[in-house]
Amino acid sequence: MRPFRREQGTLVPLDRSDVDTDQIIPKQFLKRIERTGYGDYLFHDWRTDADGTVREDFVLNQEPYQGGTVLVAGRNFACGSSREHAVWALNDYGFRAVIAPSFADIFRNNALKSGLLPVVLPEDEVRQLLDLATEDPGVAASVDLETQSVSAGDLRFGFTMDAFERTTLLEGLDDIALTLQHADAIAAYEQQRPSWMPDASRETVPPS
Repeated sequence: MRPFRREQGTLVPLDRSDVDTDQIIPKQFLKRIERTGYGDYLFHDWRTDADGTVREDFVLNQEPYQGGTVLVAGRNFACGSSREHAVWALNDYGFRAVIAPSFADIFRNNALKSGLLPVVLPEDEVRQLLDLATEDPGVAASVDLETQSVSAGDLRFGFTMDAFERTTLLEGLDDIALTLQHADAIAAYEQQRPSWMPDASRETVPPS
């Protein structure tokens, strides 16, 4: 997992609440088995009409916001189904942080395990960021996990995060990497197990 320490990039305003995961990445694009390649389909049904025409009124299609890496949105972001693909699509598009008053729990957990930083700020502070990004298209934002702060223009806000979650993001540790930190202890335990117990490291041959 890519570590997250500090991200500075264009602030992209998505002034909508209750954005569900089916809008983030529609179901017809979930057939891929890789974690990559979803960025082109992020917010597909909002970015294009049914005939494929690009909708110029949608924020990601507007030049000042293209290539943005910090998304700010309304409350209850990524509600709906639990699909991990929503996080993968945001990551693949280039977003490194999402700022909102609240997130769906499953999405938040998926984001933390994929290196995408979910930043919770009060609604009035999110509103100030949304207004700034709308009134000053292309304005840069900085999200600093080490200082737990967000800044853009003259705005600067602090956020809090669980110490363990913060550490895993700073060090780029997903569940597998966390487990491997205890590889020696796991190996020592396995060596002490009785030989008759199942052992995943040895191939078992079923009786004929």
